[in-house]
Amino acid sequence: MTDIGFSALELPKNGALALLEFSDSDRSALFQAADAATDGAISRAVSVAGFSFKRGKTCVILAPAGGLDRIVVVGLGARAEANEALAEQVGGVAAQALSTHKVAAIAVGALDAALAPSVALGASLGLYRFDRYRTTSGDEGAKLATLSVLVADPAAAGAAWAAWEQVARGVTFTRDLVTEPANVLSPEVFADRTLALRDLGVEVEVLDGPAMEALGFGALLGVAQGSANEPRMVVMRWNGAGDDSAPIAFIGKGVTFDSGGISIKPAAGMEDMKWDMAGAGVVAGLMSALAGRKAQVNVVGLIGLVENMVSSTAQRPGDVVRSASGQTIEVLNTDAEGRLVLADVLWYARDRFAPRLMVDLATLTGAIIVSLGHEHAGLFSNDDGLARRLEDAGLRSGEKLWRMPLGEEYDELLKSDIADMKNIGGRPGGSITAAQFLKRFVGDTPWAHLDIAGVAWGSKAKPGSPKGATGFGVRLLDRFVREIEAGAHG
Repeated sequence: MTDIGFSALELPKNGALALLEFSDSDRSALFQAADAATDGAISRAVSVAGFSFKRGKTCVILAPAGGLDRIVVVGLGARAEANEALAEQVGGVAAQALSTHKVAAIAVGALDAALAPSVALGASLGLYRFDRYRTTSGDEGAKLATLSVLVADPAAAGAAWAAWEQVARGVTFTRDLVTEPANVLSPEVFADRTLALRDLGVEVEVLDGPAMEALGFGALLGVAQGSANEPRMVVMRWNGAGDDSAPIAFIGKGVTFDSGGISIKPAAGMEDMKWDMAGAGVVAGLMSALAGRKAQVNVVGLIGLVENMVSSTAQRPGDVVRSASGQTIEVLNTDAEGRLVLADVLWYARDRFAPRLMVDLATLTGAIIVSLGHEHAGLFSNDDGLARRLEDAGLRSGEKLWRMPLGEEYDELLKSDIADMKNIGGRPGGSITAAQFLKRFVGDTPWAHLDIAGVAWGSKAKPGSPKGATGFGVRLLDRFVREIEAGAHG
């Protein structure tokens, strides 16, 4: 991660500088100082470009006078729309515009100083790169090594940033996991990487295949049986409340590669299925963020890790498996495997921990992409209050959710002729019937299911999120937990 610090609102003598400015306010004092130091180059550039200071838009001035290599003016839009999500967005825009310089600064003089940590968070996430397998740097330019956020009260901003930096680290942990190729990140390796969370005070327990067999995990193990890579389940506990109160449970689908099994996927695009473990990656990253910032709440994270492969031992369409709940499932499509993994882990989470609420995340269905594209994750819930709190956290974090329906009519589509249920309900409403399937394993516990298939991976860069793994869900659920903490303390 780039080293990010906070400094006073003073004009840098070298490097690159980003100026954040509103469309409906006078220019900030630092904008005016920079303009004077460059003999009016900034104001001339803004005028010639017809720059309107719209949200997220940039005007770049190269090699101006005054010693700076580059000045980037970033529009904030209208002052009335300023919030944390805006600050993160423009922080990401600014950082990406400055990323080819080794030393740079972002001036937040026009923004409320309390939003400086959000600018830093957006910048940190926008500068993410996964370079583990690069042997040459190519022509992509130098990676920004030091970034200063210029603010009126750098000490206060730095103190607030300490917690948000842990959120950035959690997102980075998730992105690294999701980006890894499947020949590296097997279920066993994924489980091993979660052991690093022990350094933050997280209790990590890893269950292997025989342990899950003893627990009756027939649904999860049925998915794993075609792979040479053994399955794992990881239980991560953070007891931040300091008492024995019921935890919040987060559950993630972790299919480290999904060939579709015998119901094999088309070859085109199958390489993307290395990130079918993104839900599990988010849960791991969230646990890192919560423990890193010492969240004062009890949380348990559970992830089911399997590889869905084609072999002589693979599960067949038409097989019947018995889940940990005792319910039997007719597997009509082996490519509807994520719900089988989650069925056992959800039941186990409920049975062992009696959580106050459960939220699962999964790249579960292509149908949710047809419904919502790549702008929202699908939200399904059996509890209206929980759904509203998650929606609000999505809006505040910029990771948006859209609630989808559940109902008995959809549940009827899961009836099997020979078992308690089948694992698919047909093409219509595919994301809904998948959620209805999961609902059968949560009992009366308040529960929400987030289908993140359309938002876990970006085909193009966005502010704060380069092309590739997005880490969608870490900031959303961290914000959700913050609101619970705030309620508990006031």
